Amino acid sequence: MPRRTRFYLDKRNGRLMGVCAGIADYVGVDPLWVRVAAVLGAFATGWILLAYFVIGFLAADKPAELYELLDRDPVERRFWQRARLSPRRSMRELRSTFRDIDRRLASIEAHYTSSSRRLAREIDALRHQ
Repeated sequence: MPRRTRFYLDKRNGRLMGVCAGIADYVGVDPLWVRVAAVLGAFATGWILLAYFVIGFLAADKPAELYELLDRDPVERRFWQRARLSPRRSMRELRSTFRDIDRRLASIEAHYTSSSRRLAREIDALRHQ
């Protein structure tokens, strides 16, 4: 399974080599804004154009299974984009979500086990009559 936190070229949404689309996917912005910034940066300094081609040749293409998985579930796509940008915050949110789930499960478990105990006592009382 390919890593979801790694940078990949996005050839499916890319125009030239998929670098700007890959950066946009990585940080969670519209590719148009990354392309505009790249063009403006290329006019301002030549090294951006060089960096673009170096990244285009060195970075790996996004695996097809990631396209399928992340396109199917936009919530998961957003989660992984946030995880790439701020891993600590994402882990805190994830821990908070699991704590909330644990609290809910404990509440449900307490509800069902306490009513089952009462029911078991009533059945035992009826048996002994």
